[in-house]
Amino acid sequence: MLWLVPVFCLAYAPICESDSENIKAGSKPADNDVATLGASVTGLRIVAIDTLLTPEIGGIKQAVEIKTEDVNKPILLFLSGGPGSSMMNNADRFTGILKSRFTIVQWDQRDAGKTLKLNPSPVQPTVDQMAEDTYQVINFVLKQLNQKKVYLLGSSWGNALGFYIVRNHPELIHAYYAVNPVISQLASEKELLSVLKVHFKDNEIASRELATVHIPFQMDGDLFYLRKWLFYKDGKEFVTSDNFKNNFLQWSKAWSPAWNEVMHIDLPKTLKKVDCPVYFFVGRNDIQTSTKITERYFKAVKAPKKDLFYFDHSGHQIHQDEPEKLQNMILKTLGGLPS
Repeated sequence: MLWLVPVFCLAYAPICESDSENIKAGSKPADNDVATLGASVTGLRIVAIDTLLTPEIGGIKQAVEIKTEDVNKPILLFLSGGPGSSMMNNADRFTGILKSRFTIVQWDQRDAGKTLKLNPSPVQPTVDQMAEDTYQVINFVLKQLNQKKVYLLGSSWGNALGFYIVRNHPELIHAYYAVNPVISQLASEKELLSVLKVHFKDNEIASRELATVHIPFQMDGDLFYLRKWLFYKDGKEFVTSDNFKNNFLQWSKAWSPAWNEVMHIDLPKTLKKVDCPVYFFVGRNDIQTSTKITERYFKAVKAPKKDLFYFDHSGHQIHQDEPEKLQNMILKTLGGLPS
């Protein structure tokens, strides 16, 4: 397959100059940044890849990890939650089953994970900027792997980026997987605040701090207290420490503007019809992104194909709480879709 050599040339010039002849079945290039493994099967070449690429996306280098047993398998690109978080380091836990059917692609977004280590964003990230980053990453991966479309999965905040692609570039998507999605976040945050006030009505400190929260958020403390008591409700007692508060407020300096943009997302009003299959995955115990709001949107949105999957033992982190079921439900959707 002659396109294999340019696949790696785009990001690794040293390989292109001296090692292009080594990228073939059963061989390994001298530069360990790229590892390939090939085998000839009835005249067809199967190539496995486990590599980290650092293309220029949106004016900075960004980390894109590709793992596959066969480059001919369709691409599944993950858009991690956060913002400012990475799913890359623990991805094997929730992609092990999926590797049987997909080429798995993880991307560390601007100011997150390996991309942050490569280079901080020179400007404060915005939703529009990161949506454009997403579009560029998709096109980069498609070109690298010589494919026309991707399966796209957004987790929590990742849906702010994913639904941008669904709206503007459905021709690039086989199907979209919306996991604990951001649908109408302003309404969701208001619902969360009400739930927490009732839950902590007998906790003097929680009640006092939650009473100061304004929605829409007016200052960093609004989101901090809301998340502090949400996490505390989930059993994370470390949120009462000064260290947690300092780290959260540091995160807030970078990400509050983008998250305030997310608060304006209202898909039931702005995206009533999509032109690709869309599948919703919700945790029964998720109160961070309202399950009820997702249910209502699922019923209303028009799509070529759609479904809603519930996870009875999950909150807002389905990929951590029920990774095996998540993967099996994704595979279940492939029955009527191109693969």
